[in-house]
This record gives sequence, C-alpha cells and structure tokens, in this order.
Amino acid sequence: MIKNIKLKFGRAEGLPPESITAMPITVFVGPNNSGKSKILTEIQQFCTTGNKNTNNVIIESIELSSFADEVVDEKIESVTLKPNLGEAQHPGHIFVGKGPARHHVNELQFKQALKTPNSQPTHTCQWFLAYNTLILNGSNRINLVNEQAAGNLQGPAHTSFQLLFRDDEKRKEVRRIIYEAFGQYLVVDPTNLGKLNLRLSKEPPKEDTEERGIHAEAVEFHSKAMLINQASDGVKAFTGMVTEMIAGDPSVLLMDEPEAFLHPSLSFKLGKEVSQIMSASDKRLFVATHSPNFVMGCIQSGAPVNIVRLTYRNDVPTARILPNEDILRLMRNPLLRSTGVLSGLFYEFVVVTESDADRAFYQEINDRLLKHSNGRGIPNCLFLHAQNKQTVKTIIKPLRELGIPVAGIVDIDVLKDGGTVWSSFLESGSIPDLEREPLASLRQALKRKFEESGKNMKRDGGIKALEENDQEALQNFFNKLSDYGLFVVPNGELESWLMGLGASGHGPNWLVEIFEKMGEDPESQDYLKPHEGDVWNFIDSISKWFFDPRRKGIPK
Repeated sequence: MIKNIKLKFGRAEGLPPESITAMPITVFVGPNNSGKSKILTEIQQFCTTGNKNTNNVIIESIELSSFADEVVDEKIESVTLKPNLGEAQHPGHIFVGKGPARHHVNELQFKQALKTPNSQPTHTCQWFLAYNTLILNGSNRINLVNEQAAGNLQGPAHTSFQLLFRDDEKRKEVRRIIYEAFGQYLVVDPTNLGKLNLRLSKEPPKEDTEERGIHAEAVEFHSKAMLINQASDGVKAFTGMVTEMIAGDPSVLLMDEPEAFLHPSLSFKLGKEVSQIMSASDKRLFVATHSPNFVMGCIQSGAPVNIVRLTYRNDVPTARILPNEDILRLMRNPLLRSTGVLSGLFYEFVVVTESDADRAFYQEINDRLLKHSNGRGIPNCLFLHAQNKQTVKTIIKPLRELGIPVAGIVDIDVLKDGGTVWSSFLESGSIPDLEREPLASLRQALKRKFEESGKNMKRDGGIKALEENDQEALQNFFNKLSDYGLFVVPNGELESWLMGLGASGHGPNWLVEIFEKMGEDPESQDYLKPHEGDVWNFIDSISKWFFDPRRKGIPK
C-alpha cells in the first residue's frame, strides 16, 4: 500500500529532501540516535490513522498506492466481519476489522478509498491499513509465542496461531524455516482445550491429524515436544517473528532491531527469510537495524531492497539512499568482507588503518581520549584495518560513496608509490582531478628529497629527516591530504609514536610492548593518560575533520 515516503531532509544540509520509493524491503541503518526507530513509529502512526502528523520530525508525507479494481473486493472481504448478535447494520454498510477492533462503514466509500487512497487516506488507513500493519519491537517480540485462544473454528481466524492451525500450507512453511534454523519441528498444540500453544518436536507429525487432533495419539505426540516458552529468548523471538509474518499476513510490517536476542547467523537467516516472504507479494517491510548480518541476509535474498542511512549530528539530520549494487560490492569483495566493512553502516565515523596493529593502537588511543579527556576523541567510531597501505583506498572509497565519513591513516612511505597506486589513493579521498597532478608532482619531488638525504623516511624520523624548508613543504603536503580525510604519520610509521616509553620491535611485537608500558589500570600511576602533542594531537586532527560540517572528501 505504501508507494512513496517523502522525508523532511536530504543527503546533506541545504540539499533537497529525499524521497524513498518503497520497495518490498526498506532497511534503515545508521548510528545510534539517528532516527531509525522514530521513522518506524511515524510510519505506524500514519498507517493507523491516515492523518498527517505535524509533530513528525522525519517524515513529511506518505503516498499510498491504489488497488486494482479486480482485487478491491478481495481486500474488503479480508477484513469484513459478521454482525454481532443484535447489532444494527445500516443499508449499504458493512462491519470491518480484525480481532476486537471493528468499524461500521459505507461499502461504496470503502471501495473508493482503496481505489483512490490518497484522496481519503483516513478512510483507507482506519478501515483497512490499520488492521494490516504490524510493528515488532523489543517489547512484544518475545511474547509473540505466548499461548493464544483457539477461537471458534466456525468463524474467521482472529490470531496468528488460529490461522496457522487452520492453514496447512502456512504451517508447513513456518515449520520449514524453524527446522532449518534450529533442527526441530514447530507444531501447533490444541490439546489444552480452548488454547493453542507452539511446541518444538524432534520428530515431525506423521499426519495432520496427529498435530491437529485431541485423540490419544495426538496428546502423546505433543507431550513429547517442548513448549516454545521453555526455549531461549532467541528461539522465541525468531519463531514469533516468522509466525507473525506468515500467519499474521500484514500488508505493512515494521521491525525494530529484529536482531535482538539472535545469534549473527540467525540474524542473517531472518533477513533472508523475511525478505523472500515480503517480496513475493505487494507487501512492504520496513526495518530499523544495527546488524550487518541482517542487512546481508536481506540483500542476498535477491529481493528488491532499499538501504537508507540516517544520521543526526549538531541538530542536522541527513538521509541517504544507498545503491543496492554498492552494498553488494562491499559484500562480494573478499577483503572488504574479511574486515567487517559493512559494520561501517552503523557507525557515525570510520577510521581505516594499514594493519591490525595500527587499528588496535589508534583505537586504544581514541578510547583513552574519550574516557580521560574533556571533549577529545572520536565518539561512535569504528576502526578497521586494510591489511596494507595499498588497500586502504579499497575500503575508504566505497564507504565514502555511501555517505559515511571515513578517514584513512597511512605511514609516510605512501610517498614512494606513484602511478595508479597514488592516483587511486587521491581518488579515494575525492580530491578534485585538477589538484591531483600538482600533488603527484609534489609527491615525486618530496620523494627525491628523501632519497638525497640518504635517510629512511619511515625509520629515521619522517618529516624531521628533511631540511627545514623541505619540512614546511612536506607539512603543507600533509595538510592538503588531511583536508580530505587522508592522514599521514608525520614521523614515519606506527612505531614512531610515544617513543618516550621506550618500546622496541615492530608491528605486533611493538604493540604488545607499548600496551604494557601504557598500563591497563586507570588508577595506577603507570597508566598513560592523554596529554598534549604526539599521537594524541594526531587523533585530535582526525576528530577535527570528522566534526567539520563542511569537511571535504565526501561525495554529495
């Protein structure tokens, strides 16, 4: 039913508002407090009332799609109720609803509301969409598997268990998914007369009557199966969500952090299954998630998916629709998969380093700045490593194209690399084409200066190995790169930091020793806390670039 969602803001401050053309699956990602849960609430509010809420902070308007004439009667029948005993029914009117909720409506007006939903959205939503919208969040997903009333088999089904109990095909589909996830068979138990319970059985029922009956064989079969309430929260949450999606059959399904309680592999499977379920119809799924595994499951299902990244900082919200093919590229590249690059979708900032030792060190420095300095450090930041300096650009570029602020840290020997290695490094920082040639010439000239000095640029002090005038030129060069979020270690390499502590070795060996010398107990006198200069100011410079609302290097 949802065709388009127009937001109140765009990809960056001052840009036109974004409009989301609804696909079967729309996934909202982004840092904490970016509005992911809020947008689900605003969608639910509209689907329930059809009213435009002036208090909305994210959604400007929602456009509904119309139903074709040939399916209007079918849709009306799906929510039509029989009059209660003694209930008055006006001519040309019908009762519609689900469960205890019901409306007495003019049938012709109802048909017109489904054919032209945007002319009377309050009728469309209150008479139809409200009954076909389901939100699954932290407060209700565990309770979805609780015992339900069996209801009157001679009347319409009012709950997901009742529908599952009656519909063999839907019951078998849920059973398949649960078996693939947990290796046990989900069955619906009617033997507590008047009630329906879900159980997990080691064996499938031999026939439908063994599951749906109340004779001795059925009672014995169910007695051997475990009540779902005795299972873990993850099993209950997964089972409940799958059951509601298939048996509850909502037209609009809203899921807030569906990965809660789930192992990463289950998050992946849930993403894949819900996407396949929803894509097989004209239904719409909207998800707010922090799970890269769930996102991967959605995309690998093959279903049409929107990935929308929301951010909010300094009272400035942004929304960027991420191209499906770009997300697929992140997932298919073995290097990017191995570094967990998709997790960058859920952080406000990302720092990419050459090696895992670099990543661990800079992350620890940032943590100490956040904990022991007032206002210093980079909050909500993910640190990734790229194996070597040549592949730093491989991570930076695709994440920046998705609108994620990503800074790269490389050793000074990046100056040695010319040709396509250097040009692609500048390209990853979105440095304008006209500026790349002068930078390439300057890089070559600086490289010659190091060669003439006879010193190793990494091991012999980096920038300090050059003459004073050349140092200024090199610093200007570094400053130009840092304007675009590309940061070069000025004194050479990772091991040039905190030299006063006297750590020796290289790479992982140096890391172990420097961490020992930095101390681990904040209450100890030997614990190194942030101060001015050295690596602390280096991280400050990265933080400054991140916090600059007019930072360069992020494609609009």
